Amino acid sequence: PNAIAAAGEAFGVALPQQACCAAVAGDRSALWLGPDEWLLLAPAPDATALRTRLELAMDGKPHSLVDVSHRQTGIEISGADAPATLSVGCPLDLNPSVFRVGMCTRTVLAKSEIVLWRTAPVAFHLEVWRSFASYLLRLLEEASREFPRLMR
Repeated sequence: PNAIAAAGEAFGVALPQQACCAAVAGDRSALWLGPDEWLLLAPAPDATALRTRLELAMDGKPHSLVDVSHRQTGIEISGADAPATLSVGCPLDLNPSVFRVGMCTRTVLAKSEIVLWRTAPVAFHLEVWRSFASYLLRLLEEASREFPRLMR
């Protein structure tokens, strides 16, 4: 099989082929970030076994497999005011008719590069470099003061 199919089979999630889309199977997710680039998300205890399975599946196929798990952390934000809160520092149009459920992309939130994924109508998953996580959490907390339903 080709490299994309082999990687998806080894990971347990068919890698999305459509731009800015995510695919989910159980507790694993594959986010399309660019042509021939995906961010694979899985629970930490699975990381070593998954990396080994991916390396074996990709053996002899042109690829680049990079473990970024120690560089990044995930932040979940949800609630009726989540899109408005994110809009304080994110230039994307987060209207659900534009940035639909299942869409993901690289963008910025204030001064931080992030991967933004809409997981439900009013829920988002952010992947951010660990060194920016506390800054973004403070920013989101401050922004949410305008929207008391978000942070409880």
